[in-house]
Order: sequence, then structure tokens, then C-alpha cells
Amino acid sequence: MVNDDSIGRVTGIGGIFIKYKDPDRVKQWYADYLGINVDEYGTSFEWRQSLNPDRKGFTVWSPFSQASEYFKPSEKEMMINFRVDNLDAILKKLADKGVYRLNSIEVTDYGRFAHIIDPEGLKLELWEANDDAYDEMIGEKRTL
Repeated sequence: MVNDDSIGRVTGIGGIFIKYKDPDRVKQWYADYLGINVDEYGTSFEWRQSLNPDRKGFTVWSPFSQASEYFKPSEKEMMINFRVDNLDAILKKLADKGVYRLNSIEVTDYGRFAHIIDPEGLKLELWEANDDAYDEMIGEKRTL
């Protein structure tokens, strides 16, 4: 289904979060074997926005401990973060269709976040990014 509305839509993948038995060992493997520049959270891949190539964007890869409660109430081993252009508008559209956010909107320097559950029980994180603040926060800890 194509959304003709340019406000309140997903614009890309903001991150992929996967549970591992030993996330530190996995991060080290990705660094050693794939050359990924990792930090305590994983890595951030930098890219340029297609409609404004002077602006950066980021996609995060982050291994989580299997003991993490962050994916709750989902029992799945992964979570996807989607970048959105207008968090309030997309949450309203979702609520109009019977999909409600799980918790309050989290506000940080690098963006606003909300969580929903897809029809198969996968937790989705919606991120209205502040890429300038995120870029400053991660500094040189990214994979280019």
C-alpha cells in the first residue's frame, strides 16, 4: 500500500537491534572480521539524505543482551527502528487505524521515539531523528 501523504510516514531504517548471548563478543567479531568501527552500543552507519545531499542521516546496528527487557512486550529476538518524518502525525494515523503506541513519547537531544507492535508481535521503534545532534553525540564512533 502506497502512502500519498508526505507527512507522517516512514523515511528509512533507523536501526536494527538484535539480541545475542554475548553481544560484546559479537561486536568484536564484526570489528575483526567485517571492519566495522564499534563502540559500546554497536555502530552508526552514516549516509546522505536523497532529497538534501548536504544533510547526513544515520542507521544504527546494535547487539543487545538476551536478558534485555527493552524489546518487551515483544518476545522476538530483534527490533527494528524506523526513521519517520513526523512522529505525531504517524502516531495519529496509526491510532486512527487501531494501532496504539506502547508508552509515552521519549524525547532526547537526538530525536523523539515511540514504540508500537506489528501484527506478528515485533516491537517497532519510530524515530523522528535530530541528525545534527546525533552526529555531534557519536563523533568519530561511526562506520563510514
